[in-house]
Amino acid sequence: MNLSLLLANRFRTGKRSNRYISFVSLSSTLGIGLGCFVLIVLLSVMNGFERELRDRLLAIIPHAELFSVNQQGITDWQDHRQALLTDPRIKEIEPYTKITGMIQQGANLKAVELTGLQISSDIVPRWQNAITSQSWQRLRAGDNQVVLGAGILKKLSLKVGDKITVVIPAITDDLTFAAPKNLYLTVAGSINIGGELDNLIGIMHLATASEHAGIHSGAQGLRFQFTDPFAAYSVIREVGYGFPQAVYMSDWTRTQGHLYDDIRLVRVVVYIALSLVIAVACFNIVSSLVMAVKEKQSSIAILKTMGATDQQIRRSFIYQGLINGVTGVFWGTLLAVIIAPNLSTIVATLEGWLDVKVLSGDIYFIDFLPSQLQSTDVVITVTVALLLSGLATLYPASKAAGIQPARALH
Repeated sequence: MNLSLLLANRFRTGKRSNRYISFVSLSSTLGIGLGCFVLIVLLSVMNGFERELRDRLLAIIPHAELFSVNQQGITDWQDHRQALLTDPRIKEIEPYTKITGMIQQGANLKAVELTGLQISSDIVPRWQNAITSQSWQRLRAGDNQVVLGAGILKKLSLKVGDKITVVIPAITDDLTFAAPKNLYLTVAGSINIGGELDNLIGIMHLATASEHAGIHSGAQGLRFQFTDPFAAYSVIREVGYGFPQAVYMSDWTRTQGHLYDDIRLVRVVVYIALSLVIAVACFNIVSSLVMAVKEKQSSIAILKTMGATDQQIRRSFIYQGLINGVTGVFWGTLLAVIIAPNLSTIVATLEGWLDVKVLSGDIYFIDFLPSQLQSTDVVITVTVALLLSGLATLYPASKAAGIQPARALH
């Protein structure tokens, strides 16, 4: 066996007169392991939130919109749609008309944003997780049918088949007050997206929405779904600036971007905070090795008189500290790799046992704790932890190598 590694193992496992050194050494190992475990698990949770944002929320809400500046709507929108679909970055384009009003149900009022869409014969795949096939079939049954967010139905105590009145403000060119319009609709079902959107949105037929909104071209604007939703900001501006008609531009980073920004901010904060936890644990390696050098200076002096070189002594203490670091990193990473992929199931089980809810579907766009383990997070965490552990051994190892045998044995 390599002499330095043999000495490191003997120094670690040998009987120590000072039990405090053993305690500090153990605490450094546990601290590094705990830091790696929590960091990998929390990064997996952030990855899970980002995945759900991309696959659940961004699969339903439009990635970007172009809508007309005036009441004429998008002229010749069919031709524009066909021309834009040749761009490989654009996945889907659909015409829409948006109406903002108040649902009047008895003495109750609720703000709503109704979006008129072309209702096809079959449910659009991206709506399958939000609208049931039965609700979609009822929506197709008539032009006056509407599906509303689950939060709206709950607040107004509505059910399928109920008649509702939507009060629409009238728009005048001279900005004077005019009598509002009434739009009479029948509830065909509910939309379950999650979060605040369920308390605001509704879907109806495009022709009905355009007629009551006074859109003469048949569509107020175009909704875009991109191959890469995170490129929406740049792509929609490129399309909008080249559009032959005066239009407004909007993308999901403007309406729902705060969710993505929050996820990125929490990821950075978590990484910094837990990297500092690992660094503090590595300071315990420094403390334990400094005390070990002080305790073993006689043994080090004897080894030097027997021919051990400064480099061998230095490496023995580097190995000793790295063993603590590697042990903590190994067990912390192993537990994280086992628990992180199953975190959603574990949390759901604990919620059932304790009768508590970690995430409320009324507030967040999901009602469970997501998790997605990525190998890059594991590699980066392990690399950072091992690097900090190695740096922590340099000073004590240099102190050990600098011991003078004559002075230490005096």
